[in-house]
Amino acid sequence: MPTYQYHCSDCDSDFEEFQSITDEPLQTCPYCRGEQVHRVISGGAGLIFKGSGFYITDYRGEKYKKDAARDNGGKTGKADSSTSEKTSPSKDTDSTKKQQPSG
Repeated sequence: MPTYQYHCSDCDSDFEEFQSITDEPLQTCPYCRGEQVHRVISGGAGLIFKGSGFYITDYRGEKYKKDAARDNGGKTGKADSSTSEKTSPSKDTDSTKKQQPSG
């Protein structure tokens, strides 16, 4: 249920009321019992996502997934180990070893 903001023109007070969407707007101020109450349009709190994370690709349709697979040549996004370069740590050779001064 949304929270609506109201303004009373009689006592110049602003207040919020937690109401159902189907409820009628308030007609009476809870502070002065005046009847010059109007619902105020507000920006609201915005949309809040709670959880471990939301990504734009979480809810992609099957058509998008098929097109993406076609564009990638059927790859799933994982690196292909047969085509990736494998490097091993270089071993020290005599030319790369630092000479210690004799002392």
